[in-house]
Amino acid sequence: MHWVFGPGFFSSGPVHLAIVVGAVVGTVSAVVGLFTVVRGQSFAGHSLADVATAGGSGAFLIGINPLLGFVSGTVVGAGAMEMIGVRRARGRDLATGIVLGASIGLAALFLYLSATSSSTTGVSQTILFGSIFSTTASTVLIVVGFSALCLAIMVAIHRPLLLSSVNDEIASVRGVPVRAVGVLYMAALALAVGLSALAIGAILSTALLIGPPAIALRLTKRIGWAMVVACAIGVGATWLGVLLAYDSYDWSASPWPVSFFIVMIIFGGYLATELPLVRTLATRRRAPAPERGGVGE
Repeated sequence: MHWVFGPGFFSSGPVHLAIVVGAVVGTVSAVVGLFTVVRGQSFAGHSLADVATAGGSGAFLIGINPLLGFVSGTVVGAGAMEMIGVRRARGRDLATGIVLGASIGLAALFLYLSATSSSTTGVSQTILFGSIFSTTASTVLIVVGFSALCLAIMVAIHRPLLLSSVNDEIASVRGVPVRAVGVLYMAALALAVGLSALAIGAILSTALLIGPPAIALRLTKRIGWAMVVACAIGVGATWLGVLLAYDSYDWSASPWPVSFFIVMIIFGGYLATELPLVRTLATRRRAPAPERGGVGE
């Protein structure tokens, strides 16, 4: 299999760390992203990705781990969206737009200051498009910790969150604390976006958050199966992106970024769901089973 796996692929330390980070981030992004798609809050996820840009660039500016900047920035941004917004969709969009504009302005300022006050090169590339091969062992521990916290939140609220996502009025009537559930969900979304920003960059993190769940929901409408399929797609796309980026050292004058491959794999998977054969198989899978006791039985 040397023509698939480049020399030293399995013995490379950065590859090992990238595989671990990719598996963890792909899983967390798929779990949170599934509810993001169901709730129709893809715009909020995209906006938090831009907030992550401000947080990551600010972390570079003051000299701390970029992951801490990604996560802290998205958590602050999610909190601001929740405080400014109201429960109606129009109010949420207004709050999201306000936070989005402020975060882009801060990101521009922080990137400018980093470029003019530091000799470090590639800051913008790392923040915007990721650098998973440069992940350190200490960062992996932080990734696992934040991921465990994010998944714990989702496990705790997944039932009331699903009900409120479908119909928040019914959820309120049944005693679901819709406001509290929404706040916890936004915290989980902020953590997921911050983690995915580490893998493929802040500006592209929405692809890993929204793409796999969107593909999964086109293949099955069952939430449980959709979550399994989304996790498989997210992890698979990340691993395949790592492999292709590593192999690009051999067939390109300069290596291609991992984020490009991950995003294009997810985009190609989404387009594949439009193929007639795939749509037919998905329709048959979603079709209800025939009732027993009919004519001829």
